[in-house]
Amino acid sequence: MSTENKDNLEQSENKELAKDTNTEGKEKSGDKLHKIMQLSGMYKDWFLDYASYVILERAVPHLHDGLKPVQRRILHAMKRLDDGRYNKVANIIGYTMQYHPHGDASIGDALVQLGQKDILIDTQGNWGNTLTGDSAAAPRYIEARLTKFALDVVFNPKTTEWKRSYDGRNEEPVTLPIKFPLLLAQGVEGIAVGLASKILPHNFNELIDASIAYLKGKEFELFPDFPTGGIADFSKYNDGLRGGSIKIRAKIEKEDKKTLKITELPFGKTTQSLIDSILKANEKGKIKIRKIDDNTAEHVEILVHLQAGTSPDQTIDALYAFTDCEVSVSPNACVIKDAKPLFVGVTEMLKISTDSTVQLLKRELEIKMDELKESWHMSSLEKIFIENRIYHDIEESETWENVIEMIDKGLEPFKKMLLREVTLEDIIKLTEIKIKRISKYDSKKSEEIIRGLEDEMKEVQNHLDNIIDFAINYFKQIRKKYGDGRDRKTEIRNLESIEATQVVVPNQKLFVDRQEGFIGTSLRKDEFVCDCSDIDEIIVFLRDGRYLITKVSEKTFVGKDIIHVAVFKRNDTRTIYNVIYRDGLNGNIIVKRCAIKGITRDKEYDITKGTKGSKILYMTANPNGEAEIVKVYLRPRPRLKKTVFEFDFSELAIKGRQSIGNILTKYAVHKIVLKDEGVSTLGGRKIWFEEEVLRLNDNARGIFLGEFHSDDKILVITKSGKYRLTSYDLMNHFEDDVLFVEKFRPDKIFSAVYYDADLEYYYVKRFTIEPTDKLTSFIGDNEESRLIKITEVEYPRLEVSFGGKHKNRDSEIIEIADFIGVKSYKARGKRLSNYEVKVVKELEPLIKEDEVKPKESPDDNQDDTSQMSLFQNGKD
Repeated sequence: MSTENKDNLEQSENKELAKDTNTEGKEKSGDKLHKIMQLSGMYKDWFLDYASYVILERAVPHLHDGLKPVQRRILHAMKRLDDGRYNKVANIIGYTMQYHPHGDASIGDALVQLGQKDILIDTQGNWGNTLTGDSAAAPRYIEARLTKFALDVVFNPKTTEWKRSYDGRNEEPVTLPIKFPLLLAQGVEGIAVGLASKILPHNFNELIDASIAYLKGKEFELFPDFPTGGIADFSKYNDGLRGGSIKIRAKIEKEDKKTLKITELPFGKTTQSLIDSILKANEKGKIKIRKIDDNTAEHVEILVHLQAGTSPDQTIDALYAFTDCEVSVSPNACVIKDAKPLFVGVTEMLKISTDSTVQLLKRELEIKMDELKESWHMSSLEKIFIENRIYHDIEESETWENVIEMIDKGLEPFKKMLLREVTLEDIIKLTEIKIKRISKYDSKKSEEIIRGLEDEMKEVQNHLDNIIDFAINYFKQIRKKYGDGRDRKTEIRNLESIEATQVVVPNQKLFVDRQEGFIGTSLRKDEFVCDCSDIDEIIVFLRDGRYLITKVSEKTFVGKDIIHVAVFKRNDTRTIYNVIYRDGLNGNIIVKRCAIKGITRDKEYDITKGTKGSKILYMTANPNGEAEIVKVYLRPRPRLKKTVFEFDFSELAIKGRQSIGNILTKYAVHKIVLKDEGVSTLGGRKIWFEEEVLRLNDNARGIFLGEFHSDDKILVITKSGKYRLTSYDLMNHFEDDVLFVEKFRPDKIFSAVYYDADLEYYYVKRFTIEPTDKLTSFIGDNEESRLIKITEVEYPRLEVSFGGKHKNRDSEIIEIADFIGVKSYKARGKRLSNYEVKVVKELEPLIKEDEVKPKESPDDNQDDTSQMSLFQNGKD
């Protein structure tokens, strides 16, 4: 038989088989029947089953207890094993496998993660380090037990709903009756099939405060608190729902001019991953560092050593811009409720958790009330049975039924006194009382027990009637018992956006071929322009007046006859272009001054009117708005008497880049030369300080500091009693405990009250600031010394009140200007009082008539904080 005939025969047999299958759905093979199933149907059903299983049983936490199934089974197993002593983690894993149908690795990983959160599990041994990313030791080497907090708030068999385990041999909880917003305290992250959940951890004490506020009917707001600390901006948190975003930064300090110290990490990063990102940025030339030392142990300490001549402030911003020192985290609050995924915000989540806690507390009280009532009922029955000698009535009874009947008849007169009906079980319990117990029965003691039960019942009933107050007190007790040492670690602050182009270190060299019209970093044989970075933008002007902005590249054609090339800074209002151009081939000579703040990249613009044949005759770019004087030579012509004249650019107003300009002359120009460089016409630079982000700006945000010129300085004073001077560079960073920032004036006198920890007395001093860029203490070197007040008021007055054994002494008023003279900041000052000081209060200052001066406005270069009291702390 030919191959073609064989193929045709096989095809016909397959068709017949398919026909039989469609009609009957079954195929005989010997004595067995095989069901034919469509693959598409199998895939649909099995995939949905698998996806549902992963969502419900593995990846997403339950709303009521905040636990994934593996976490819940671990805690249940640990409770079953609990005897107050530590258990080997290997034993806990093995015991948990009775309830969890997956391998020991998944149980071990989940147990280590629970232990590292330091809320429910008390650990012993090497459990790894969340700061460095080091993993825990093997399960056979480490131990764990439940914390006292877990034993108090997580477990209660009487209020737990149970179900059979996966193999039907054991019982496990459906959810644990947790009386605390554990889900928000621990946080969780899980990835299921087509679904993910990311709930960030929150502060233990803040959650309790929020629960109390909710029970009192007050508003509250919740923000995450990360175990690694750091600084975070929660302005776009969106209550933890999808679409929200959090910007988190490492905490970086300036150790000295050549060293930066990282002391806290962004959430989700380790010291090793952070160092790797810094080294990668250094290799790419984004930052310039010499080396990195990792001294992390209990606390994070990464030292970043800078290369010589590198600005520490600029490097800090560059670390935030190009490394993992700044990360963005997107929350996605998803939980399981009623066997379905639910997207809910953290505010609603806390309300549900608090309501659940109230219901659990109520249920526990109701159970306790039932138990007390049962105890009272049996104690009362026993008292009636023994004191009324009902047991004598059964002496003549011959059958068990008759015994029950006689006891029930003897109790009949007293049944109205009881809380419930007397049951057969009650009577049986009475028959089980031993003769020895009856003979030693103490009626007074029995009455005391019953009265004690009645008092307890009244107390429980009072709690039930005032369940909200009871719940509030419960939360307060939890905080008092377990809240110590759980202060917020992550600083909440509004964070400014850092433009990468402003902080990147120049890592390329820019060259230009003016005649051929090329610019780029690979034209090393041509004219050198400047240093730049690979993310900078370049502005290029051509002789015919056209200009454009383009990104740095190896080689780019921009147009022939280039007259100006420079790195372009967007939104720069201080760089002013002074231009003289000819309008068309024979038109007027026009002069203009303008700033170019921002235009579309790679689009051509024209600085002239755009007339064909226009030409730039003279042009300068002035970074601080300088206005030079130029000498203009005209081409000689008949009846033209003055062929040379001078023009001062300072006489011309600065306008927009699309302005035409003013006519300089109608005659043809031979040449234009520079006569004098000139000075800035923009005046000083107005600077503001934004307290929320601790940064300077020139956009009128925050406190106006004044108008600054080249040599002016900024004074920084901290709450810890230290000061330093710094420039008005917008990249400057400031200490976290900044008290105030102002324009430095050498003649200003400060008056300060501080507590001297060495001598244990309060001192007052008057001093002027001595210039230094190093953070310098003016209250001594003892770290325990503290600043109480500092003021720049000219004639300050203080009211000093006394305490301790001198509390009955009248307050004293001190005129500081008369009390002590002006000395160096290094001087200790004068003791405020020999008596025990309780409160130092600042009074309205006295202003002498001959010292009154007119107050200047911010536009007159004055600091708007002058003549004000700046700080009150400590004893006030």
